Amino acid sequence: MRPHAGLAGDAQKAEPKGEFVKIRRRDLERLTTEVMQLRDFLPKIINGDILGTFQKLDAVESNMEKKEEEIEQLKMDCEHFRARLETAQADCMKEKKTKAVKFFTITAQTMESFVKSLSEDMKQQDLDSDENQFVLALAGIVTNVAALACGREFLVSSSRELLDTMMHLLGDMKPGLCTKFKVLMLMSLYNVSINLKGLKYISESPGFIPLLWWLLNDPDTEVCLHVLRLLQSVILEPEVLAKSASEMRDTLPFQRIIALSKSRNADLQALAKELLEDLKILEYEA
Repeated sequence: MRPHAGLAGDAQKAEPKGEFVKIRRRDLERLTTEVMQLRDFLPKIINGDILGTFQKLDAVESNMEKKEEEIEQLKMDCEHFRARLETAQADCMKEKKTKAVKFFTITAQTMESFVKSLSEDMKQQDLDSDENQFVLALAGIVTNVAALACGREFLVSSSRELLDTMMHLLGDMKPGLCTKFKVLMLMSLYNVSINLKGLKYISESPGFIPLLWWLLNDPDTEVCLHVLRLLQSVILEPEVLAKSASEMRDTLPFQRIIALSKSRNADLQALAKELLEDLKILEYEA
């Protein structure tokens, strides 16, 4: 009995507390085998997935960098082409401006030559002559150019010689002579006067006010009509009128304008009456 009791006591003393588990050898061998397999295969599987992911990431990053480089290159190309376009446009505008200035210079010279060629005692001109038609066509082009805002700006900025020539020629031609030519030049000056800078330039030209009074003596109603329109431009612009009021008040052909207000031409009559009302402002400018 004692030996039996002794064995039981030894077993209790030798039994570990939570440190060992009893399993079958076969199970242990199988578990060991599986652990070994996992240790061999798991790194391969994990490393393969991670490697593939990193490779894809590298490919994406490389592609993005390439795209960014392409975009940057496109930006540089765009800037380059934009600069070339702006340069080309500037060169084109400069060339066009040079040609336009040359054209209007030739136009002024042609108009001047035409007027000089008129005889002193010439009462009527051959309206069908090639020279007359050519000069009228040139004057018509100037009128149409001046009808545009950009055209008015160009004439007053780059072709003042033409404006000076037209005012000079209007003063050189006798009343009743070349009325169509006069009307076209007066229309051009009126169109230029729509531009404030143009109006200032015209109105401040030496002899401008006397020129208007001279032209009002023309027997042609169209000439008188456009003279009154040009005069009205001066009167209705306070800044310009302030500089011309004194001269206008002292030299104004008041009776002539009254006579025009009784003209049989309805347009001339209406404008002359309107202008007489506008001229009352000179009383306040005294």
